[in-house]
Amino acid sequence: MEIDDLTPAERRVWRAFARARTVDFRTGSTGSTGSTAGAADEQDGPERTLRAAVLRALLLDGPREPGEVAALMVVGARITGVLDLRYATVDSVIRLHHCRFDEAPRLSGARLGYVTLRGSVLPGLSAEHCRIDGGLRLTHCRVDGAVSLGRAQISGALYLDDAEIGGQAGAGGPARTVLQLNRISVDDDLCARGLRTRGLIRLDGASVAGSIDLEEAELSNPGAHVLDGESLEVGAHLIGRRMRARGRIDLRGARVPGRIDLLYATLSCPGGTALRAGSCSIGELWLRGGPPVEGRLNLRRAEISQLHVEPEMLPGQVRLLDLTYTFLTPHEPAERRLPMLERDDGAFDPHAYEQLTAAYRRTGDDRAARLVQLAKLRRHRGTLPWYGRLWGHLQDAAVGYGFRPLRAAGWLLSLLAAGSVAFALEHPRALKASEAPDFDPVFYTLDLLLPVVSFGQETAFAPSGWHRGLSYVLILTGWLLATTVVAGVTRTVSRP
Repeated sequence: MEIDDLTPAERRVWRAFARARTVDFRTGSTGSTGSTAGAADEQDGPERTLRAAVLRALLLDGPREPGEVAALMVVGARITGVLDLRYATVDSVIRLHHCRFDEAPRLSGARLGYVTLRGSVLPGLSAEHCRIDGGLRLTHCRVDGAVSLGRAQISGALYLDDAEIGGQAGAGGPARTVLQLNRISVDDDLCARGLRTRGLIRLDGASVAGSIDLEEAELSNPGAHVLDGESLEVGAHLIGRRMRARGRIDLRGARVPGRIDLLYATLSCPGGTALRAGSCSIGELWLRGGPPVEGRLNLRRAEISQLHVEPEMLPGQVRLLDLTYTFLTPHEPAERRLPMLERDDGAFDPHAYEQLTAAYRRTGDDRAARLVQLAKLRRHRGTLPWYGRLWGHLQDAAVGYGFRPLRAAGWLLSLLAAGSVAFALEHPRALKASEAPDFDPVFYTLDLLLPVVSFGQETAFAPSGWHRGLSYVLILTGWLLATTVVAGVTRTVSRP
């Protein structure tokens, strides 16, 4: 392309390219770069319009000067046509700040250096399978369509801070993917603080060597997936503090050795699953400070070193089947943690109770651990046939399944007092008056209650009338009480 074929605006850019000088087309600008995409809409006149074909020719075969580093550095321009760099190799830095693109750039399969489109307005961006040896910056951009970076390789960081992607709510339907990052490889951080999206974000199979920062992001795709991060690999943390997500977040099979930080986050997916982190390997999961989760929380088969969850944030359904964790914080009484175990679609999961018991024992709270075990046995009782439930009720009433042994002493004293009073008012008849010892109502009652102890009273006297019925009740109750005490004590001694 000859320079004579260029417009005055394009000539300015052509001449500045070889020395990496910035060309700023903004009215009254002093060369500074702003922070909002609105600057791109100030003017659309020919004095600030550039053809995409000219920029492509400049990047692929533009002028070079010895000892200088060439770079395309433009601020505040309108770019017409398609900037098509598919499968091209571009060594120069591309910096197009606060520009407005009439059509979506095509960068698929390209090999690029550092690319920044800060503050620009685009109808979309197609960059699948591209390789960027520096970073990619889309900070403060407004993209009305989709950003496609599937299978891209970025050796630096990916910046999406304060970007707005997806246009107006509802455009394209709930299944529309507005940010396609599936199987992307980022060798640094993915910075997306304040990101605003309307549609699906795909992060499935992505690999980010650093952290993913979604602090204060607003993600909206009601009634569908808002973030698909299945099998996501993160080198450090996934941060979503004060994030607001309307739709389903799916992190099944993700690996996050640091923490998933959802402090003060708002998660909403009424009638569906708000957060699915099943089969994940997570260092720490923080869910605290925000409103209650709307929708299900699914942590099935996840492995978490520290689970930091406030009971107030838990939704009505919490799926915990085969969840494994080492520490549960903050420390709460067992009465506040137990409802969490009863919200897994009504299913009884003994593993969940064992995990909670172990967490309390690690902190030295044996009382809370016993309460969890007692709750587990009571919950299990509901799954048994009628005779099993009856036997369970007897053990519970007698000794609290062995976790409340003093209750047995109370039953014994109550029955002993009742029997002693009854037999003191009317003595049973002696079987052999000449050989019978003096009648003692207390020891006679003990003879009836204690099946393995004999004080010589039961064999010497024979009750009649309603006293006979009372003696049968005491004998039967004594056997049942003794059996439940033995079963409870055995369970208490054998538990770890």
